[in-house]
Amino acid sequence: MSSISQVRSFATVEEVIEDLKPGYPVYCLRPDEIKRQARYFLDTFPGRVMYAVKCNPHLTVLKALYDAGIRHFDTASLAEIALVREHLPQADCYFMHPVKSRASILTAHEVYKVGHFVIDHEKELDKIIDQTGGGNGMVVLVRIVTPVHDAQYQLSDKFGISAEAAPELLRKVHDADFQTGVAFHVGSQCRTPQAFVDGVNTALDVIDAADVPVHYLDVGGGFPALYQDDQPPPLAAYFDAIYAAFDQSRLRRDCVLMCEPGRALVASGCSLLTQIQLRKDNQLYINDGIYQSLSETLLGKMKLPARLVNPARKFADEYQDFTIYGPTCDNLDILPEPFHLPVDAEEGDWIEIGQTGAYSNSAATRFNGFFPETFVSVDAPPLLPQ
Repeated sequence: MSSISQVRSFATVEEVIEDLKPGYPVYCLRPDEIKRQARYFLDTFPGRVMYAVKCNPHLTVLKALYDAGIRHFDTASLAEIALVREHLPQADCYFMHPVKSRASILTAHEVYKVGHFVIDHEKELDKIIDQTGGGNGMVVLVRIVTPVHDAQYQLSDKFGISAEAAPELLRKVHDADFQTGVAFHVGSQCRTPQAFVDGVNTALDVIDAADVPVHYLDVGGGFPALYQDDQPPPLAAYFDAIYAAFDQSRLRRDCVLMCEPGRALVASGCSLLTQIQLRKDNQLYINDGIYQSLSETLLGKMKLPARLVNPARKFADEYQDFTIYGPTCDNLDILPEPFHLPVDAEEGDWIEIGQTGAYSNSAATRFNGFFPETFVSVDAPPLLPQ
């Protein structure tokens, strides 16, 4: 792990400002917070924990998770597999995207020794057989559609085979001499533990109908983080619900229960430090926006905590709502929810935006020439919703 580059470390966000005086966005990572969340999952979830790399693939994040004990990584592309295997060679990668190119399957198998794949269609099974030869202890999980519940993103709109058709595909996986598994995803930022109960029960029904030995049951991701005006049940309620629904009597005694969290592991592990470029009445123009780190404020309607920061001056006690504009020359680049900040916010002040560890840097574009690329480590506690 010595090959993983180190980011500069600071005690507080104020120290970052005093040292760097940044006129550019800065990701303020909290490795200790990431480790804390990882250990909680490892200690509390009743099975194997995989990290969904797509959520935040920064090497400091991956190293913090690994140092905390995470050894399994949900990877959705050959690039993510290479990232993990080349920097954390002892970690295991799982190719969890249901649709993969033949070249990616072959390289993942032959170069990076990936032995776990997910499918939701017979043609994808054929591709894996053609490229790997099949068998040899490899695992193929069938991803199914489960009942819809309150989640911010419904991933079953794009992926998953119906519970009615899944048993036949599961039998074909078994007949091809793979170890078998069933996977599902209840949707990102899921707000009800019952979604996982229904998902497990649907998976068990599929397994009963297929009548083949199943080695893995993957309950996917969807575990929620905290946002402004979005306070789902505690993670323990989800874990308890999954454990209660996981009926070992209907499975092999050695069936591995797995999950693949992303957001819940790392959302609180980073804040975004932005600077005000211009104030027009109750409008603030900042140097990051929906095309860069803050796309979830629009696409996912996530309301993020924010605070005004400037170590060089004291702010007014009175607050007001400000409309926030991103840096691009585009009229869509407006945050849908205002930030409640001191009334004397002005050009040159900084705004720290919390809960940006998930789907921020990983989803950022280079549109219009604006892109955040500076990362630091901060020891101070995370900026959480009030």
